Amino acid sequence: MTQAPPPPAPPLTGLRVLDLATLFAGPLAATLLGDFGADVIKVEHPTRPDPSRGHGPSKNGVGLWWKLLGRNKRTITLDLSRPGGRATLLRLAAGADVIVENFRPGTLEKWDLGWPELSAANPRLVLARVTGFGQFGPYARRPGFGTLAEAMSGFAAITGEPDAPPTLPPFGLADSIAGLATAYAVLTALAGRDRTGAGQVVDLALIEPILTVLGPHPLWYDQLGHVQPRTGNRSQNNAPRNTYRTADGTWVAVSTSAQSVAERVMRLVGRPELIDEPWFATGADRARHTDVLDEAVGAWIARHTRADVLAAFEKAEAAVAPVQDVTDVMTDPQYAALDTITTVDDPELGPLRMQNVLFRLSGTPGAIRWAGRPHGADTEAVLTEAGLTLDELAALRAEGAL
Repeated sequence: MTQAPPPPAPPLTGLRVLDLATLFAGPLAATLLGDFGADVIKVEHPTRPDPSRGHGPSKNGVGLWWKLLGRNKRTITLDLSRPGGRATLLRLAAGADVIVENFRPGTLEKWDLGWPELSAANPRLVLARVTGFGQFGPYARRPGFGTLAEAMSGFAAITGEPDAPPTLPPFGLADSIAGLATAYAVLTALAGRDRTGAGQVVDLALIEPILTVLGPHPLWYDQLGHVQPRTGNRSQNNAPRNTYRTADGTWVAVSTSAQSVAERVMRLVGRPELIDEPWFATGADRARHTDVLDEAVGAWIARHTRADVLAAFEKAEAAVAPVQDVTDVMTDPQYAALDTITTVDDPELGPLRMQNVLFRLSGTPGAIRWAGRPHGADTEAVLTEAGLTLDELAALRAEGAL
């Protein structure tokens, strides 16, 4: 019998990443690189591990968030503030492609591990620095978290009901967006290295990627003085666009960004005469008549169960989705078809269900090789790979650097 060829190597195989970051953007960027084959080495303090290990619910004393954020990473301990820790990091940097860190500006420099020292150890190194406000400017040395970015960027100001306070997301939105942006920035810097042969510094501030995804707000203000108010679930650009309660007490979301979809929705809910109104011809004009359109759509949906609403909208080729909580997500047939929530076998907790890699590649797909590992589980293996002897490891332990 002909033996099947081995599966292709993931596209980032051979790339080595040192993850020095904590909570959450920097570590997420490293996770995304690891998902597609990079050898990610998570460097944690010997007595103060990444706080994400203790964030949120745990099982049998094991933090579940860490199982997701720490997947596809080998874990070592190293105190960078000690001479032995500094020297060891430089040895690791010499064989690495990328370092991701999120200390406050000046912290690495305080330990004599700034860009001059790191690039001297490895001129091809890419150093990704993820901070709240960037490496310079009046706020650079302030403590920065995703919540502050969500507030400062304008996101919170436009989120919520018109007569209610600004609303912050109940999860790490700014951090997650920054993690995606950092992974993109790292790959861009590596592409630059392929052309020039030289590494460089990535300076990424949490306050910037979330501002990018808010779209044209600065442009609108610059050209028109327009400041978008809070509109709840409604849009200033199209209508009907909202969440609507069904007869069985659940919710669905409707969007009509396309004119043809808006017309289909009106026919479906039994109000085709609204299509002939002069104001129905554009999304912005429909948005000025949201009350009329919301009443028409909401009244029809309120008379039907969610299952009937979804079936009717699908038949009419109108855009609708159920408002799902995580219970629904775990059983949703589309997510199941995509394997979006996949199963990972874990030595500590057994089978775990978590989000799969971010996208599918037809030729060189990524994969979850393992979930987050215990604190320092790979210290000896990684450091001996880097050339440290058992005597050197013993000396580092005696110093408190491991």
